[in-house]
Order: sequence, then C-alpha cells, then structure tokens
Amino acid sequence: MRYNSCILAIESSCDDTSVAVIQGRKVLSNVVANQAVHVGYGGVVPELASRAHTQNIVPTVEAALKAAGVAPEALDAIAYTQGPGLMGSLHVGVAFAKAWAYALGKPTIPVHHMHAHILAHFLEPGDPPQLPFLCLTVSGGHTQLVRVNDPMAMEVIGSTRDDAAGEAFDKMAKLMGLPYPGGPEIDRLASDGDPNAFAFTRPKVEGLDMSFSGLKTQILHFLQRELQSNPGFVDERKHDIAASVQHAILDILLSKLEAAVESTGIREVAIAGGVSANRGLRKALETRREQLGWNVHIPPMAYCTDNAAMIAITGAIQYESGFRGTIADSPNPRLPF
Repeated sequence: MRYNSCILAIESSCDDTSVAVIQGRKVLSNVVANQAVHVGYGGVVPELASRAHTQNIVPTVEAALKAAGVAPEALDAIAYTQGPGLMGSLHVGVAFAKAWAYALGKPTIPVHHMHAHILAHFLEPGDPPQLPFLCLTVSGGHTQLVRVNDPMAMEVIGSTRDDAAGEAFDKMAKLMGLPYPGGPEIDRLASDGDPNAFAFTRPKVEGLDMSFSGLKTQILHFLQRELQSNPGFVDERKHDIAASVQHAILDILLSKLEAAVESTGIREVAIAGGVSANRGLRKALETRREQLGWNVHIPPMAYCTDNAAMIAITGAIQYESGFRGTIADSPNPRLPF
C-alpha cells in the first residue's frame, strides 16, 4: 500500500502531550510537551496529567502545524489515541480531536496505542518490516509478543501474566532510590556493571507468556537482606545491581522471543514501546541478527517512547484502508488489543 494522506495526530494516553503531522510515511513534525510535574511524586499522577494536557494541547497543535508548514484545511484526517491509557488524559485528546475535526469538516481516526507502537516501523526513513513479522512490544504498562500478518491484522501470541517489564524496571529503580523515570537510570548504570554479579532465578511460565512479579519480589527481598548487613550496599554496588536486574529482565524477554521465532518460523523481528530504547535490549537484538540470522528492526529513539508520529502513521493506514471514526467513539482506558 502507498501512503499519500496528510494526517494530524494527537497522543495523550499518559503524561506527555504530543502532536504530529505526516505526509504519507514522512514525518513533517512531531512535537512533544513533557510534564515535569510528576518527577517529585515518583510516578504519574493522573489528575495532574489531565490538567497539563488541557493546558498543553492547543499550543502543541499550533506548534506542530507551524513546524510542518501545513494549514488545517490541507489535512485529510485527524487521528487520536482512543486507548489504552489514563482515562482523564485520553479524554482531553479525544474530546479536542473530535471537536476540532468537526469544526474543520474532517474525518477522525481513533487509534489503538499499542498498534501504533508497532506500526511506528512504517514511518520513514527506514523500510517497513516484511510481512508477516514478530514484534516484542515492551512498555511501562504492556509486554506482548505480537504476530503482525498485516498492518490491519495483528495477533497477540504471548503476554505478561502480571506486571509489565517496563513497570518492573521502574519498580527496581525505585527500590534502589533512583530518580523517576527509573528505567533509563537502570539502563545507564547497567552499562558499567557486571550482569553476572548477582543471580536471580527466572519464573517458569509455559508457552510464550511471561511473568515479572515474582522476580520483583525476589529482588526486593535480596535488597532488604543485603541492606540489613550493609546499609551502604546499594550505593556501593549500584552498577552491578542494575546490570544484574537488567540482565534478568531482558533474559526473560529474549528467551520468549527466541521461542516465538522457533515456533512460528518467522525471522523478521521488531521491537517497540518505551523499553525498546533500552541499550541492552537493542544490543541483544543486534547480536541475534548476527548469530541467528534474524532480520531485526529497531525503531529510532524518537519513536520508542509515546509520540504522535506513531499515531499518525497508524491513522494513515486505517484512513487509506477506508476506515473512519464516528462521533460516538469514546476513550477507553482498557481498549482491547
């Protein structure tokens, strides 16, 4: 399929307000308004997030249009994140998108946030993965193995049974006293640590599903035990702790990804979601490209975390397939895959 439409997209599923404009597969603008207000709380505060979206959305839309050099009348459609996400945050983006599109006389395209993470691989400058492909989608709220038969036909073949891998990274960082967001801090410290310094057992889960809650509990007890005998343990060994924690989490993810490749015979492999920015994960995928002959697709850093460009390309694919939203479409924080 050739993509030619001009789409403006709004992403407001969590704590960042993002607006992008694309033409075909080319990103003309991708503006993100970050919310620093959550740093002091060690996590996202939903009420503060929705208030900040209300303040940020109009200037962010204006900035995206200006950067793209596109007039609102030239847009073909307005795409927006319908879910999953925080209800208040989603509501701001959905309400604005539908009202603004109605005023402009443009159609709306509701987009599934996790579909969009996967379809970010269809943005320029890279070539899209060949179909079918496998995608390991890992974020703070989701951990899934997805078989992509077509951009409009995806199937979850494995997922976490409890906590997401990204949430596990953030929880471990919090236990170590690291600043929020914790995942990138674990990744940064791990680069100078020994991944085999401390051994943690892996959960035994049949099939392609995963589990991280038991690992989190195990590491919590490990830190409590070590701190009782040495209060300075975390500060003294933080690089090795981070490297060992990251090694354990990535080992769970990659072992299931290898099993998925073996069971499906699909060697076209992609990663997506916020944790796809993790340097350890990206390096491990490159190693498997060389050793196992996988055709690996790793997204640019700008398209790993939540952004509106991924919503825009997903909206473009749906729009050019003939799909249109309706005024009755509503935000859904637990939107089924």
